[in-house]
Amino acid sequence: MTEIDHVVLLDEAGRAIGTAPKSSVHGSDTALHLAFSCHVVNDDGEVLVTRRALSKKTWPGVWTNSFCGHPRPAEPVLSAVRRHAESELGLVLSDIQLALPLFRYRATDASGVVEYEVCPVYTARAEREPVLNPAEVMDARWVDPADLAASLVSTPWAFSPWLVLQAQQLHLFDAAEPQRRAS
Repeated sequence: MTEIDHVVLLDEAGRAIGTAPKSSVHGSDTALHLAFSCHVVNDDGEVLVTRRALSKKTWPGVWTNSFCGHPRPAEPVLSAVRRHAESELGLVLSDIQLALPLFRYRATDASGVVEYEVCPVYTARAEREPVLNPAEVMDARWVDPADLAASLVSTPWAFSPWLVLQAQQLHLFDAAEPQRRAS
């Protein structure tokens, strides 16, 4: 018997109001729910971007932040961050910091599936190379933050909408401004 993952449902004020099977919250009429995103950096100051597996229900094959996921009911978000880092990328994280505690977005992918999440954003450090779980991630690259910012500005459609929005709020685009002015 397989365990069914549940997510935490939220009201418009961001308060928990119940739970639902994860499989039921990503459709054309997605309920607001709790998630998280994490941006991992290495000792060289590069940030890890990943390409979502083609089997993913939302944004398959799209480049995105290092990883994201959903805490289970009663699971602290930080525990979920650690759990997903290990299961998706084989990483043990250090120096985990909350960067955007109130990040929230709603986006619809090309197939009509909606993401509607309150999604605290974390940064963390990894000291080794990721080991990709192919059910979650099909590719990964360490990139210079300024190069990522420039790519997000010039080709935002090639990335997940939450990465583009998070980069704007984390001021990653600031690094791309000199390149845009020089163009």
